[in-house]
Amino acid sequence: MNTSEQPAFATCDLCDAHEADTSGAFRVLPPVLRDFGAVRPFCGPVHTVRCLEDNSRVREAVNSPGQGRVLVVDGGGSLRRALVGGNLALAAARNGWAGIVVDGCVRDVAELRASGLPIRALALMPLRTEKRGEGQAGEPVQVQGVWVRPGDWLYADEDGVVVADRALHQAS
Repeated sequence: MNTSEQPAFATCDLCDAHEADTSGAFRVLPPVLRDFGAVRPFCGPVHTVRCLEDNSRVREAVNSPGQGRVLVVDGGGSLRRALVGGNLALAAARNGWAGIVVDGCVRDVAELRASGLPIRALALMPLRTEKRGEGQAGEPVQVQGVWVRPGDWLYADEDGVVVADRALHQAS
């Protein structure tokens, strides 16, 4: 699904519809992520990357076909290095990613906005990462203490970010 085909949804409505869910299948991320890219709703199946101050796995992900997925980066909440910058945002947009969520920092805010890709992160940090080839992809990760698994669906809009173990909208 490309970003022009995003289904209509509201995270508030999703929360209302799933408020009785105690199974852990529906989760809400804490309200600490800020918009740094395009400011618009986005959703898609999740692809995960875990990395601490080394964005080698992030680079690999955004340079692969996104196929309408959302890249969720567990940067351990580090505020010391930026895991996504302008070049990676452009690669993600070019390769069909629906959006990026980073439990960590980003940089090049003007370039992030210009990429047209929705990007949520904790903060800005002008320092780039070292490239050591470390990190894992395609494994369960935590974003601010909330589990996010490959294949989960992430929905983000102006009210917040929610994650579910399946798609919560009707296919068009």
